[in-house]
Amino acid sequence: MAVRTGAERLTGEPGLVVDGRLGLITNFTGVLPDLRPTSVALLDAGMHLTALFGPEHGLRGTAQAGASESEGVDPDTGLPVFDTYLRQGRALDDLFSGMDALLFDIQDIGTRFYTYVWTMYDCQQAAARLGKPFIVLDRPNPLGGVRVEGPLLQPGFESFVGRAPIPLRHGLTVGELALQLGEATVVAMEGWTRSSVETGLPWVPPSPNMPTPDTALVYPGTGLFEGTNLSEGRGTTRPFETIGAPYLDDRFVPALQACELPGVIFRRTWFEPVFSKYAGQAVSGVQLHVVDRSAYEPVRTALVMLRVLNELYPDDFSLLPSLDRLWGSDSLRKALEAGDDPLELLPAATTPAGWAKPGVLLYEGTAG
Repeated sequence: MAVRTGAERLTGEPGLVVDGRLGLITNFTGVLPDLRPTSVALLDAGMHLTALFGPEHGLRGTAQAGASESEGVDPDTGLPVFDTYLRQGRALDDLFSGMDALLFDIQDIGTRFYTYVWTMYDCQQAAARLGKPFIVLDRPNPLGGVRVEGPLLQPGFESFVGRAPIPLRHGLTVGELALQLGEATVVAMEGWTRSSVETGLPWVPPSPNMPTPDTALVYPGTGLFEGTNLSEGRGTTRPFETIGAPYLDDRFVPALQACELPGVIFRRTWFEPVFSKYAGQAVSGVQLHVVDRSAYEPVRTALVMLRVLNELYPDDFSLLPSLDRLWGSDSLRKALEAGDDPLELLPAATTPAGWAKPGVLLYEGTAG
């Protein structure tokens, strides 16, 4: 049975949400199973959409990381398009002042430092200040809803890659996260359980460097390499599955293989990024090949990779200030600088029920 998203349900049952002037926070991932934009389908269903609001990368997804598109008019609907990226507080309040309610329909990938959930959070906070309903059209977590990995974000390390204390791999859907983070109404999915991986839904790459479900699976771990002087594979066809730097040699892959990490094997590779770190330079590196999705632990795998790099290349390997924001505290940076084993930072394995507030989990399955 294919999963029915919140957006698909709402197009068939417009009465599920309040009537009035509706603003839709969405992008190119906000589509129905036939790939019609949610905005078009809601208008066809007779709903009173009056404006669209885009996140990082823009409504159409042409902008790279750290950028968004210019505002204008959406040619599919004729609606005005406004940019929410990096807007907070009064700037968002003013943007939403003409709406009676806000809808959110964007595909997340289950990792704390992926920014779409923080766009949701900022808009949700604005809706609360304005006294307007905030409605999430729920979508699957492509990593499933069973496993949680990594620590909670610590106070003092809030940023646009983490505004609230949730785990690095959080195990919730966007609707469940909205309930965890504040007040919201969720149009829940049908047919999705916590152990769901195959959904029957088309994969729309949620950002320019998230091309496949394989990328999403490794991202909770290898996304941390953005906080190092290694290329995380941006500017290649396999971002986040391919990691490298000019100084890596033939010792790196054998050292990783000797660690016998579950569910993954490593292949030495060479690449030349077309943008971002080491653009135009020949880079030696490694490609992660996940051979057992159920056994693979992306965060543990990345911490072992960082430990091995620290041991093999002490004069070349370095950390960037952004690592603290990605990890959610300075503990990983300090452990690596001290030569300690970063695996000691991992909390005990848990499930979403082990950290989320009571009443947040909307779907059945192995929740702990």
